[in-house]
Amino acid sequence: QLQLVESGGGLVQPGGSLRLSCAASGFTLDYYAIAWFRQAPGKEREGVSCISKSGGSTNYADSVKDRFTISRDNAKNTVYLQMNSLKPEDTAVYYCAAPLYCSGYVEYWGQGTQVTVSS
Repeated sequence: QLQLVESGGGLVQPGGSLRLSCAASGFTLDYYAIAWFRQAPGKEREGVSCISKSGGSTNYADSVKDRFTISRDNAKNTVYLQMNSLKPEDTAVYYCAAPLYCSGYVEYWGQGTQVTVSS
C-alpha cells in the first residue's frame, strides 16, 4: 500500500518546539518533492513548506519563515519539519504531501497529525 504517514504532533506551550516526520511506505521519496500543508479549524488549507527531490531547494510560507526548517533523509525515506518558537496560530492539522515538484500536482497525501500550541 502506497502511503505517507505523519508523526510527531502533539500539545506544546507557546515558544516550544516540535519535530514532525513524514515517512513513505510502499514507494521511494527520492522521486518526489515533499510539501507540508496545514489546516486550522474554519480555515482553508495552506502551504507551509516544500523541499525539492534532492533537498537542495526549500521554500517557506512567510508566517513560518525563520522558525520552521524542512529537511529530508532519503536513505530513511523520511522528511522532517522542525518547528521552533511555536505560536498559538500554528495550531492546525499538519499534512505532508508528495508532488513531483514543489509547484506540482500532489500525488500522495498523508492522513495528518494534530499540532496544538496552547498554555
